[in-house]
Amino acid sequence: MIRYALRVLSIAAALGLWQVLTSRDVDLWLRFSQFPTVTDVARAFADRLAGPDYWTDLTDSLTRILTGFLLAAVLGVATGVLVARSRLAEDLLGPVLEVIRPVPAIALVPVAILLFPSNEQGIVFITCTAAFFPVLVSTRHAVRALTPTWEEAVRTMGGGRWRVLASVVLPGALPGVFGGLSVGIGVSWICVISAEMISGQYGVGYRTWQDYTVVDYPGVFVGMVTIGVLGWLTSTAVELLGRRLTHWLPRTAYVPAARPRSARRRTGATAPAETAAAPPAGPGAPPADTAAAPTHTDSEEARDEHLVRD
Repeated sequence: MIRYALRVLSIAAALGLWQVLTSRDVDLWLRFSQFPTVTDVARAFADRLAGPDYWTDLTDSLTRILTGFLLAAVLGVATGVLVARSRLAEDLLGPVLEVIRPVPAIALVPVAILLFPSNEQGIVFITCTAAFFPVLVSTRHAVRALTPTWEEAVRTMGGGRWRVLASVVLPGALPGVFGGLSVGIGVSWICVISAEMISGQYGVGYRTWQDYTVVDYPGVFVGMVTIGVLGWLTSTAVELLGRRLTHWLPRTAYVPAARPRSARRRTGATAPAETAAAPPAGPGAPPADTAAAPTHTDSEEARDEHLVRD
């Protein structure tokens, strides 16, 4: 609960700073007087929620992003596994993919306009291309990093190529695959908004650009907030799905390590108390065997020495 409270507090502090700088028209090096205030954006947001256009734009953008991202996930994982497992596929597809990969997806807008009969298909193509390469690269590296011993064990027990793929390759590469999917969903949002601004009809990016052209800056910030919230929700959904499918992985929670106390200080502090608590030996009492009761420090040293020898 403390962590969630700190997160909410950080957002509230950022909004409060925004309100103060814009309401007081602070102009140092950055011109905050040109920005709308938080109250202006909230008022514009409430007006948009009451109208039908906002929900139409939201539905169109989500449809485009989900369609393109799902296509990129399927094609990226399949191509990544194929390139990592087959030398022939790597020789045939590798050079073409490496030449296309550095090209920004938003630079393919003219290609999409010329290639596809409708703008809707072109936007989905740009979104798919943006997410395809992060998924491809992550999958390829994850498959190549698998331990060969696992595959040899399956083959020793009579498993074939498809058995190795289903039991070793795909489960072992899942953490890397979902790392690429998390990156890909963020890149997809960047490119789908840019594509909507250039050639879209309806959508959050299209509406944001229209607000900018008519100098409606609170509307521009409404679009920015909407994009940020949608991107956060989709990224969180991908991460939660990844955790669910990789629940068999060992999980380690971060716990700040306690500062170890010196063994000499601990021994020195306890020795007088033990000496004072021990009753005096009588004439017929046997002498105390100090070697039979090792201290806590001696056990730790013995354990460390055992680990070093191993």
